[in-house]
Amino acid sequence: MSDATGNGGHVPVMLDRVLELLAPALGGDRPVVVDANLGLGGHSEALLAAHPALHLIGIDRDPFAIDFSTRRLAPYAERTTLVHASSDQLAEVVATTGAALGRTTVDGVLFDLGVSSPQLDEAERGFAYSYDAPLDMRMDTEQELTAEKVVNTYSAGELTRILRDYGEERFAPRVAGLIVKERAKEAITSTKRLAEIVRQAIPAATRRTGGNPAKRTFQALRIEVNAELAALEAALPAALDALALGGRVVVLSYHSLEDRLTKQVLTARTRDTSPPGLPVPLPAHQPRFRLVTRGAELPSEEELARNPRAASARLRAAERIRVDDHD
Repeated sequence: MSDATGNGGHVPVMLDRVLELLAPALGGDRPVVVDANLGLGGHSEALLAAHPALHLIGIDRDPFAIDFSTRRLAPYAERTTLVHASSDQLAEVVATTGAALGRTTVDGVLFDLGVSSPQLDEAERGFAYSYDAPLDMRMDTEQELTAEKVVNTYSAGELTRILRDYGEERFAPRVAGLIVKERAKEAITSTKRLAEIVRQAIPAATRRTGGNPAKRTFQALRIEVNAELAALEAALPAALDALALGGRVVVLSYHSLEDRLTKQVLTARTRDTSPPGLPVPLPAHQPRFRLVTRGAELPSEEELARNPRAASARLRAAERIRVDDHD
């Protein structure tokens, strides 16, 4: 959810806190930051403005995001490298761009996960149940897999798994069953029809609370189409591996699955793995990273009033504190 649209234009989520957390890592001569989910470039623009020596590497799978941010960041063109790629290609992007910059490591990495405002607000992208649109949901409009293909070709078992695991939908078997039944009559090609099918599958008592009943199904399909959790699972460890000593990673997530995965990866990297009972900790088992945030930080009340789309944001950060021959 890279930027939300407010009255003043595009408002990056938790911007001040992101800048505050990354600043200690960016005091060197030529710091390098990777924005792994560039979106509309709001965080990147603020980082470039705040750090005149900074070189920013921006990655996004959405061609629109690359085009938009190229224009937005034009005043900083000499200090930016924007790459059309998925975040799980972070290691390759850093290796290629870093070689051009004479760097093998970076000083900061920002993950701003989820869906950006244009993806939600442009009806034809098919992300939102509030518009009637083709069932698409692709962040990368050049890829083949769409939500329509998932809905019309996946088995009832596969649909149930996706809805349960990615949407945390407790009525996943009922929703999947009705989808399979309805698509046998006619292919499901629109967001409106899918949302109506989901509504019918959810018990009436449940429909009366908790917002639009299609929300969880649409989230699940979006995650499946874009392999979002798989991308984060590969990208976050790669980002940590790419950090120089004192470098920091900041992660903004927008649902519990992303935040849980982020917490697991950061906890594993910040834990002492020495066998219990040793009188002296073993250097090889000392953590290479430390947590900079206590738990998941939430947006302030002031930010929520200004930017309601920040409501589900959760922020975590870590810093590299040790480098050895194995890194």
